[in-house]
Amino acid sequence: MKKRTILIKNAHIVNEGTTFSGDILIEDEYIKEIGESISAKSSDVFVIDAEGKHVLPGVIDDQVHFREPGLTHKATIETESKAAIAGGITSFIEMPNTNPQTTTIEELEKKFEIASKTSYANYSFMFGGTNDNLEEILKVDATQVAALKLFLGSSTGNMLVDNPKVLENIFKNTNLLIAVHCEDEATIKANLETYLEKYGEDIPIKCHPEIRSEEACYLSSSTAIELAKKTGARLHVFHLSTGKETELFTNKIHLKDKKITAEVCIHHLWFTDEDYEKKGTLIKWNPAVKTKKDKDQLWEALLDDRIDVVATDHAPHTLAEKKNVYTKAPSGGPLVQHALSAMLEMYHKGKISIEKVVEKMCHNPAILFQIEKRGFIKEGYFADLVLVDLNNPYTVKKENILYKCGWSPFEGTTFKSRITHTFINGNLAYENAKFHNFKSAKRLTFNR
Repeated sequence: MKKRTILIKNAHIVNEGTTFSGDILIEDEYIKEIGESISAKSSDVFVIDAEGKHVLPGVIDDQVHFREPGLTHKATIETESKAAIAGGITSFIEMPNTNPQTTTIEELEKKFEIASKTSYANYSFMFGGTNDNLEEILKVDATQVAALKLFLGSSTGNMLVDNPKVLENIFKNTNLLIAVHCEDEATIKANLETYLEKYGEDIPIKCHPEIRSEEACYLSSSTAIELAKKTGARLHVFHLSTGKETELFTNKIHLKDKKITAEVCIHHLWFTDEDYEKKGTLIKWNPAVKTKKDKDQLWEALLDDRIDVVATDHAPHTLAEKKNVYTKAPSGGPLVQHALSAMLEMYHKGKISIEKVVEKMCHNPAILFQIEKRGFIKEGYFADLVLVDLNNPYTVKKENILYKCGWSPFEGTTFKSRITHTFINGNLAYENAKFHNFKSAKRLTFNR
């Protein structure tokens, strides 16, 4: 069978801390060659002139909720992975709080089966821990599954792991990376009671970060870290939202050697509690968006490498659901289509270098999860690539939003940078707002 060959010419290639001009030759699924000037060896080679554009490794999003199975009125693996590749995300790791929850091997494999047929982006899933499924956890193959997810605050459903003995047992016995949602349940419940007494069900949204407070986050994160240190478990703390929590992490160790790592999400880097007045429950997340001081400290920790990864925690709900009163409006929002554009906007504002964006969104997730042959622009790696025009503005509007839920917290925002091409395993999957119908996504594998 004839090889499929694509040549990207005249690009600004961003990889491993540098940007350089050059060409990339793709053969079938892989990057065959990277060089200053590569010529097409035959007329069969499909040439893309990337003059003036930047080529980045495909973004790896280590935390998404694509709602399938069971919650498909909000989203599906197909709709959200399509939005993801339009936003330059070529691989995603999805969470276990679907319906049914991914807390048995059988339910996990059902998800992989759905993704193998419908996903536009490369995929993996986290296995969910509960108070009573340690036996199932121990059956999980670490080379085939991204991680174990534990909810230490009851953000979603009944997946709260609140038995200290069970928690320690899991930390001691699994060889999986443990990813945690950290908010202290008792603190949140006590805070909520206070506000319910004062306001009833219709609590003002600006109170959200006082209910799901700095104290609730820090107490839970610090407890998880102490347990990881005690047991030697490999711990990854999701979506930091407070400046105080950043003090728990170090930049004195290379990422590949860290046993305890941290993530920050787009919304905690972009919004503050001042935005609740305008955005209301559309920016209700768990953990809550907090103060400008918290946001500034999160940025500081991201730039000095105490925080390792930028992710989305993409978690769509319908507009009707979000427009409920505070106690009934679910937390979470859609972000995969606009996450890279938002970070590149921060590059334009002088907040972060483009090389650092690539490090935190592409390289580091691959290192942290030990993902095989992805996250870098290297010969022999899968050709997951994104072409970006840094000077081609667009405004987020209803008509160009691809999420099934049909809305975005960024509606009305103009971004300076536009994703023009996305390659998945050497296939041009997305080009100038058009999708190619074939799906070339693969299941992620892990070098463990």
